[in-house]
Amino acid sequence: MKRIPKTISLFLTFMKIGLFTFGGGYAMIPLIHRETVDNKKWISDEDILEIIAIAESTPGPIAINAATFIGYRVSGFWGAFAATIGVALPSFVIITAISFILAEFQSIRWIQYAFNGIRAGVLALIVKALWSMYRQSPKGIFAYIIMLGAFAATAFLPVNVIFVILICAAAGIAQALIARRRNK
Repeated sequence: MKRIPKTISLFLTFMKIGLFTFGGGYAMIPLIHRETVDNKKWISDEDILEIIAIAESTPGPIAINAATFIGYRVSGFWGAFAATIGVALPSFVIITAISFILAEFQSIRWIQYAFNGIRAGVLALIVKALWSMYRQSPKGIFAYIIMLGAFAATAFLPVNVIFVILICAAAGIAQALIARRRNK
C-alpha cells in the first residue's frame, strides 16, 4: 500500500482534530500535541510549545494558526494550506448545518444536557493543555512573576490581551539581555 502524501495526511489529521474537538483552540491543544508529536512525529515537544506560543500571539483562532504553522513546517505552503482547511472544515460544515435548525435544536432538553457535559469535558482539556504548557515552560522566579502578572492583568483588570502579550514579550527580551550582560 502506498504511503499517503504528507499534504493529504496533514489534511486528514487536522480534519480529525477539528471534527472531534469541542470548545475551541485551547481544547484542541492536547489532541494537536498527541497527533503531531506523539503519533506522527512531525514536530518535537519543544516545537509544539513554540508553535502554540506563536499561534496564541498572532491574530486569528489558535487552532487554525497552529495548524498553519505545523503544516508549513511539515510540508511548506501546501502543507499549511491542507492543515488549515482540514482543521476549519468540520466546524464550518457543522455550524452551517446547525444554523438551519438552530431554533429547534436549542429547545431540545437532552441537547442542552449534552452541551453541559461537553462544557465540562472542554474545561478538562483546557486544564490539560495548561498543565502541559506549564511543564514545558521555563521555571524560575521571573517566569512565575510574569505568569502571575499576566493572569492578574487579564483576569481582574480591563487590559487588552494584546498589551499583556507585548509586555510579556518585552519583559522576556529584557530579562534575556540582562542575563547575557551578567554572563559577559
